[in-house]
Amino acid sequence: MAIGMLILGQSGTGKSTAARNLSPKSTFIINVAKKPLPFKGWKSVYTEISKENPTGNMLSSDNYATITNILDHINTKRPEIKVVIIDDNQYLMANEYMKRAKETGFQKFVDISQNAFKLADSLKNLRDDLYVVVNNHIEVDKDEFGKQVVQAKTIGKMFTQYVTLEGLYSIVLYTKVNKKDDGSLEYVFVTQNDGNNTAKSPMGLFNSIEIPNDLNEIIKQIEIYNK
Repeated sequence: MAIGMLILGQSGTGKSTAARNLSPKSTFIINVAKKPLPFKGWKSVYTEISKENPTGNMLSSDNYATITNILDHINTKRPEIKVVIIDDNQYLMANEYMKRAKETGFQKFVDISQNAFKLADSLKNLRDDLYVVVNNHIEVDKDEFGKQVVQAKTIGKMFTQYVTLEGLYSIVLYTKVNKKDDGSLEYVFVTQNDGNNTAKSPMGLFNSIEIPNDLNEIIKQIEIYNK
């Protein structure tokens, strides 16, 4: 079973940038939003997979079936790939919703919820040495007691009626930007629920509530923890 990780945060707070130190030789990026990657030199090291370029390490697609197929391909045919990043999962849901916006009734919400669940559930069938990192935006809502809570952004309450996205992952990290005394910015991940968000990680995995937004170092820490 692959190790799944959900990273939540607003745009520009370090979700995609967290991949900057990963080795392109062992990393595959599923570029749902079809946007440029936010670190220097990415075009020279991440190339689109195709029949002409079967060893490519990036796929630009917002189609669930295509993404599921590429995950299966990586699982069985690309043993050199150790990390898969889905950036940005929210657009998988949003794009499907917009394509079906004129449909009446609840069926589209059921279908979108089922697709999101199937994608997360498919990690169970992937090899143990594979990490799947899913980036997603956030939204502010209220819990059953009326308390404000920050959580994964989806397509609305009809979706959350069927699926709690965070519940499908054992590691959920939140982005945070700290302003230092000298005016510079520090980009970190929050590892545990502070009462106002849905962050979580296994007990003892991380040594602090805030950690650098560096997926390469995070994966090293997970590997040490799982030994």
